[in-house]
Formats: sequence, C-alpha cells, structure tokens
Amino acid sequence: MAKLIFGMNQSLDGYVDHMEFAPGPSLFRHFIEQVRGLTGSVYGRRMYEVMRYWDEDRPEWGAEERDFAAAWRSQPKWVVSRSLKSVGPNATLVENDLDAVIRGLKAQLVGEIEVAGPDLARSLTDFCLIDEYRLYLHPVVLGRGKLFFAGPRPPFRLVASDLIGEDVIRVTYVPR
Repeated sequence: MAKLIFGMNQSLDGYVDHMEFAPGPSLFRHFIEQVRGLTGSVYGRRMYEVMRYWDEDRPEWGAEERDFAAAWRSQPKWVVSRSLKSVGPNATLVENDLDAVIRGLKAQLVGEIEVAGPDLARSLTDFCLIDEYRLYLHPVVLGRGKLFFAGPRPPFRLVASDLIGEDVIRVTYVPR
C-alpha cells in the first residue's frame, strides 16, 4: 500500500511561496533524490501549472536542474482539476471522485506518493488520506501569502526532524 505524503517549503510564519524563497544547493539535491524515489505525485491545478516549468529543458539549466527535470518527467502524475481540459506528458487528469481515485492509488501502488498544494492537501486530509506531513522550514518571515495548512488538521505526532543544508529544517509529522 502506498503512503500519501504532503510536503512543501514553508516560511517560519507558515506561508508557502515559491517566488519568495528558493531551495539552496543542498536542499535542491535533497529534492532531486526525493523525486527520484517517489512512486508518483498528486497535484492541484495551481501547483501543477507551476511545476510544468520542468517539462521542457532550458538552456540556462545546469546539471542539477536537468537531473530534477528528468526525475520529475519520469514519474506518473495525477492532476486534480475541474477547469483543466488536458494535462501534459505522464499525467492523468482527475476531475471527479477524488476520494475514490486516491484510495485506489494508495491500494494499488507501493511507495510514496507526494501531494502538492495546500488546498488539495486540505481535501485529502478531510478524507483522512494523508499519511505524513513534511514541513521544510526556511529562515524567512513573509507575513503574507498562501498558508501551508489551508485549514484545521487533526492532532499530529512528531516522527522526525532533520537539518538539510545550512538553514532548512524538515519536520515530519503523522496524524495521531
């Protein structure tokens, strides 16, 4: 049975905003390895549109960007959206029955399936489907933006904390 993981970069005050802070070299290498090990990813529409950046090579990329793009392209993706009419390579559009589709993926697959997007994570939490939350805390305070948690969550139990690179701490929680 696959495990559903929600993880994102977050400011100290709880916001996610890929335009405000980017992963440093150590964290980026960590994400390359993490993506390589995933069984697949489930995206909300907005996060999927952000990640489509990795669909085509860019001349300014170095070796690590190309490695990340190759890992991202190779994994299956499920995109949850009622407004999109199509999705890119190696992706499946999920328009209805989110609960049933994700339960089916968890039952059929083995390994970790990443959840990307706070609103999607809230829906999946409401269905009691997220098995683990990984918060990558960056030493910045934004004071605005999209919150990591889009709504209340059940109580958590801390299962790990790791320093990644020089200044990012990953804390891992599971629902109690």
